[in-house]
Amino acid sequence: MKKRLQTFLFWFILIQPFLDIYWLSRPPLLKFSLPSILRVLGVFIAIILFFSIKSNWQRLKKQWWIITYIAILILYSLCHLFSVKNFTGVDPTSFGYSTKVEIFYLIRACLPLIVIYITSYSDFKTKYFFRVIQAISGLYSLTIVISNLLVFSLTSYHTTGAKRISANIFSWFTQTNYPFNALASKGIFFQANTLSAILFMIMPIMLYILYKEFNLLNIVLVSAQALAMLMLGTKVGNFGLIISLVIFLIIFLFHSLILKNTKFSAKFLITLICILAASSAIFPYSPTLRRSSLENGVAQKRSNLGDKNRLDQELDSRLKRYKGQKQEEYLKNFIKKNYWVYSLKNDLVLDHYSYKNDPYYWLDVMKRPATERLNYRHLEQDILSRVMNNDKNKLNKLFGISFSRENNIAPLERDFLAQYYSIGLLGTILLTVIYIFVLGYGIFYWLVNKNSKTLLISSLLLSGGFILFAAFYAGNVLEYLSATLVMAFILGFLLQNIRYSRTAKKLMK
Repeated sequence: MKKRLQTFLFWFILIQPFLDIYWLSRPPLLKFSLPSILRVLGVFIAIILFFSIKSNWQRLKKQWWIITYIAILILYSLCHLFSVKNFTGVDPTSFGYSTKVEIFYLIRACLPLIVIYITSYSDFKTKYFFRVIQAISGLYSLTIVISNLLVFSLTSYHTTGAKRISANIFSWFTQTNYPFNALASKGIFFQANTLSAILFMIMPIMLYILYKEFNLLNIVLVSAQALAMLMLGTKVGNFGLIISLVIFLIIFLFHSLILKNTKFSAKFLITLICILAASSAIFPYSPTLRRSSLENGVAQKRSNLGDKNRLDQELDSRLKRYKGQKQEEYLKNFIKKNYWVYSLKNDLVLDHYSYKNDPYYWLDVMKRPATERLNYRHLEQDILSRVMNNDKNKLNKLFGISFSRENNIAPLERDFLAQYYSIGLLGTILLTVIYIFVLGYGIFYWLVNKNSKTLLISSLLLSGGFILFAAFYAGNVLEYLSATLVMAFILGFLLQNIRYSRTAKKLMK
């Protein structure tokens, strides 16, 4: 039965890139995407296979801390559902809250935690772990590279429509007329930031595989992944590539020259330096830097085109003249006509947190400096804070305002903080901070246990650290099972190897 579990885990994690295809994520089934439903079913099957092994039941009965955690999680979920159902706000639709969506979200949030636990006790063989990571790297990276070269890739900066790129990577060096969002590629996949985080996460493991199995296939896979991370045109993809290569280089030299528990490989070192040099040479031409240059002047252009100074004077004059309901109606009409002049994000002001329901909030935003109005992540956080505080429910900070509302109002691109608004402080600790705890557990034993100081465990720790950093920095990670299930598989494998090293058991070959 353990062999069946290992085989199922192998294929279940390996198919994640296929479930991340853009068109599968768009048409919802019963409000839930088909990939999410398949992932829930997949984890359910893994649970059945895992507990079909008698020893796993016996172990769980002795792990009182796991049983206690499950009980607390169930109690929290009930309190969360009760608290968010009694929410009141300025939007008459309650910002699209749905109990069904909320329950499904809580179930989804538990799936990676289950995968961590199951993988950690699955005795998953290292060679099969390598094959899964190689497959994920190849499926994502080669798809992005090939679709970019043939100019049929979807652009990274559109998730609401299947818009394709205008030119391939060669135009980066010869053509400057294209905007950044016409050149950044995500292949045929759904979310570029999520994909960037996944590739950032698995790069240390791919480099370790290249070191252990130095051959042409792995050189091609690592090189393709590096190129794909640049083609994505995201900060996590571009900066993450350079960071991962440099840090792994340092870690490799540390293990081989200082700890001396890893055989030095000149051919690996030369290959790594060549990939780093090539990546650094291409980096300045990436769409990421074009995006920064474009955004710096966008507010000034809009202000000049719409004559912002004249509008400011007109607005101040009319607000002083009108009072009460007439003032509010004038303000709503003004915002509707002129929000673009103030560089306000149209979906935020017109739909997610409508000016119709809270026009004076948007008046305050319009009076802010252009840099603040263009900082959409800060603005989204500001809106969520206003919604949470307007409710007057003291339990909001503990239990959140619900994933449904947070996602409909302003899906915050900063994980951990986004979860604070959706599931509250308690939910964040129980369902997301636990990843940091698992990583911290691994770091602790790496520091205190000599047997844990291996290049493999160091690579796994880097992998976990990279994706959690990406989650906080850019978001779009912890809410996406395409990323969290692969992360959970890696963290589970980390815990398995930590356990082996603690018991002085030879790491599986």
